[in-house]
Amino acid sequence: MSGRPRRSGSVSIGVHIDRPASIGVPVDRRPYGKTVRRGSRPGGGMNSMNDLRIRAAGPEDLDAVLAFWKTAAEGTSISDDREGVERLVARDPETLILAESDGDLVGTVIAGFDGWRCHLYRLAVHPDHRRRGIGGALLAAAEDRFVALGGRRADAMVLVRNELAQHAWQAAGYGPEEQWRRWVKPLG
Repeated sequence: MSGRPRRSGSVSIGVHIDRPASIGVPVDRRPYGKTVRRGSRPGGGMNSMNDLRIRAAGPEDLDAVLAFWKTAAEGTSISDDREGVERLVARDPETLILAESDGDLVGTVIAGFDGWRCHLYRLAVHPDHRRRGIGGALLAAAEDRFVALGGRRADAMVLVRNELAQHAWQAAGYGPEEQWRRWVKPLG
């Protein structure tokens, strides 16, 4: 059985999604939905024959992900260490989603689902690859994961000072809920 068709309004870049079988969605190593080659961007950018590959991270990817976040992610987290990310991937092997282009890591998102709510963290795209649909492709993969798991609404943590991210989230259809505030207590 092949993957289900992409939603209308999906990004117009070549996307391959590799899905582990653990969420009950059949494994399909072929392109997920329609694959469209990426067009050249005026003034440089990607070669028109490049594809974007979306896949779940494995233990072998964690050092690269941590290094990537130092370049591409805004802010740091108490969990930005090997032990924290290993625990994340061990608990839910599909939660950390990667985007690769020509074998290089170009984007990440953590799509966490606790059985009740869908949470998005660490949407990060390498600065040299921004504004090419990579963030949208990662969000589409995360949202597809949530729908397959029975999720009904996704929320994202976005730094107040990160205006670029706020614009990206808004463009993806997300909006702030001003009546809510995040309360945090470090443990240990």
